[in-house]
This record gives sequence, C-alpha cells and structure tokens, in this order.
Amino acid sequence: MKKFLALLLAALMVCSLMACAADKPAETTQDTADPAQTDTTEQSDTTDEAEPEDTTDAEDTTDTESDLAYVQGKGTLVVGITDFAPMDYQENGEWIGFDADMAKAFAESLGVEAQFVEINWDTKAMELDGKNIDCVWNGMTLTEEVLATMDCSNAYCNNAQVVVVKSDVADQYATAEDCMDLNFAVESGSAGEEAAVAQGYNYIAVDTQADALMEVSAGTSDACIIDLLMAGAMIGEGTSNADLVHTVELTTEEYGVGFRKGSDLVAALNEFFAASYADGSMMACAETYGVQESVVAQ
Repeated sequence: MKKFLALLLAALMVCSLMACAADKPAETTQDTADPAQTDTTEQSDTTDEAEPEDTTDAEDTTDTESDLAYVQGKGTLVVGITDFAPMDYQENGEWIGFDADMAKAFAESLGVEAQFVEINWDTKAMELDGKNIDCVWNGMTLTEEVLATMDCSNAYCNNAQVVVVKSDVADQYATAEDCMDLNFAVESGSAGEEAAVAQGYNYIAVDTQADALMEVSAGTSDACIIDLLMAGAMIGEGTSNADLVHTVELTTEEYGVGFRKGSDLVAALNEFFAASYADGSMMACAETYGVQESVVAQ
C-alpha cells in the first residue's frame, strides 16, 4: 500500500511539472535582435523616401536664356538713356537723336519696339543687371569701368571731353593747366567727371550734362566738362547757350552700347551696325544730327 501511494505521488508531480511548462509563454526574440539588422531596416526606410525634385535643369534654362530671346519674347527693347542732345533728346514728346533713331531701327530689325527709359547714369550697370533696361545707348564712353561691368558693342562714334566756358573769357583758358583755378560742373559718373579727377580740378557733380551747362550759363560754376558731340549741338551761335564755347579737349574716346554680361544682343547689334554702315543708313542718320564726322567705320 505504501509502495502504491509513493508511485501515485510521483505521477502527480510529473503531471504538475508538465502543466507548468505548457502554461509558460513563448520567449520572443525582440530583445535579442541583432542591432545591425535594425539599423539596416531603418536606413532602408529612409532610402525609400521620395527625394526632392532636381530643379537644376530648370534653373539653368532660366539663367542661360539668351537676351535676344528674352527681348523678342516680351516684344520690347528697353533702352536706358539720359537727355543728351544730339544723341538722345525729346521733341514734341518723342525721343529722337542719333542714338535714339539707331536704337529704333535696331529694335525694328529684331521685330520689337524700342522703349526709352531715363536712368541715373551712376547706376546704369545696376539697371542693366536688374533687367530694368536691356541696354545703355546714350553716347556712352567705353571706359575701363564700363567694359568691366558690361559687354559692349563695337565703337560707333569718336568723341572727346571738352572744357566749356563763357565766350568772353575763353582766351584765358587755352590749355588744361590754364583751367586749374576754375570751379567745374560735371555729370555724375560720366567720362567728364573722370577727366576732372584726372586733371585734379575742383568740381561739383550734377545729374546730367545739360545741368552742367546750366551751371555755367547761370554763373554758379566757372566751367563744365561735357562731350564734344553735345557741345557741338548745344552751345554757340544758333543755340540757347550762344554765349558758351568749348576750348580744351582733355581726352579722346569712343562710344559704344552696353549690354548685360554674356548677352547675345552684342553680336546682333554689331551685325546691324555693319549692315547699316554698308547700306549708308547709319551715315544718313548721322547727317540728320550733324555727327557724321564722328562716325566710326564698321
């Protein structure tokens, strides 16, 4: 009987152990997962995310669009000018002059319309780069500064910077040295201002060459420095400044038309200049404004 009870207790213990083993939850492998495997999965998820669209090509297309296409697309050639006879000036509300008429003809050759905008001469390069204008076409001297900030056409006119004084004292100022004690007026940012600086003259800067002439006429400045071409049209007998004359030529120079750096309008204008010189239309326009002797052969 004792033996039987011992066997029964042993059997019950075995059954109990088996039941406990069956009730124990299965162990998970989450805590023992390989960290490297986890990182790979996360990297894979990141890689599969949509990458930002590459807009480089679109931006390059905008940045490298030709100026010629830009001008023809909008239908206008915006020309930066100042009031500067005989190159650009108004008559009956219309801009005329050698430069203005040639700009109109060039615009027509491109199939667009010339539109004239008066600018501050000091900020002409900024006006170009900001696309407020498409070119500077205003008897612009091809100085080192201009050539550094713009791409320019071939020279089309010769010019000089000259001293203008009242006719009753002109014989006293026959040389650059004679003018050292004069007080000058010059257009701000112009070749005339550069000439004044180079000579060491005392001067004030005004907005335009026309304003510089007015200073001399009014007696508020002793002299001014302006372009020879302007002097030919604006002073002396038959003009509103009949009592003014020019004396010393301080510099000799050339005019060109300025465009944005890299502009393909430069080549287009050079071709137009060559064609208009060859067919005589450039010289005919120059004769209209009395500047034919200054025209440079193309």
